[in-house]
Amino acid sequence: MRVKFTVNGREQQADDVWEGESLLYVLRERMGLPGSKNACEQGECGSCTVRLDGVPVCSCLVAAGQAEGREVVTVEGLADFAEQRARHGGCATGACGTAAATAASGEASGTSLDAARRWQVKPAGAGGRTGEQAGLAPIQQAFIDAGAVQCGFCTPGLLVAADELLERNAQPADADIREALSGNLCRCTGYEKILDAVRLAAARGDARTTGTGA
Repeated sequence: MRVKFTVNGREQQADDVWEGESLLYVLRERMGLPGSKNACEQGECGSCTVRLDGVPVCSCLVAAGQAEGREVVTVEGLADFAEQRARHGGCATGACGTAAATAASGEASGTSLDAARRWQVKPAGAGGRTGEQAGLAPIQQAFIDAGAVQCGFCTPGLLVAADELLERNAQPADADIREALSGNLCRCTGYEKILDAVRLAAARGDARTTGTGA
């Protein structure tokens, strides 16, 4: 079976997809995007979280065929997605990061598979923070600055979930953050640094670049 869908703002297709393949498998093994992690394969840990038509989902539980004609954003596309949100004044309605938005604007947007595979954070310059000016989404920079990353295995899913939260709620209360991240497990940090990172992103006024709220 052939599946066509949009990944990080670019139209993609996967051929010879088995009916039982998950979206996670297609992203990692067929498209070469390893950011979404394969951990529990039961939808319990959140390490494979991506956005499907704007909604955070565990990609291990989504059949690849269910993504047909839909929009997927992975951790590899967060920086570009955040940039588009800033440009368009927020994407809570799905107004950017999509093939439709690209066609409407006439601009080349989104993240190509090749660019996503080769993406890496550049070392900090003189006096700069790690990753600063290196194509990071605001929530990614906040995770670095707050020390919210240890082994990093759960981090992609947490970033995608936190990014979606800040898009619809620019100034979340602690209860909102905990609820938004309740489906993401972390075995290293004890969660407090992760909460600090989301608080930091909100406190910096990152609503300007992570969405204007629903």
